[in-house]
Amino acid sequence: MIRSVRIVSGPTALEASERMPEEPKATDNKPVVTKLEAGKYAWCACGRSSQHPLCDGSHSGTGLTPVVFELEDSKTVALCACKKTNGAPFCDGSHSS
Repeated sequence: MIRSVRIVSGPTALEASERMPEEPKATDNKPVVTKLEAGKYAWCACGRSSQHPLCDGSHSGTGLTPVVFELEDSKTVALCACKKTNGAPFCDGSHSS
């Protein structure tokens, strides 16, 4: 369980245009395990980022938005790459089902 994380914002169902968002693109069928320093990050929710699993703004126009999260301490995390997690930005094993 990750205790030193605060989710700042997340994906929305609709943009201001009220159109349905595009489907996110899975980049892998397993998590991206990486060490992150304490700080604020934006997890790519669309799967289009060239800096995956972190956002680079490629979601523009998709109706999807990144999940902004903050780590209070440096730690190794497993970030979702299949885009099926119920605990974004973290992997919850949904890729296995």
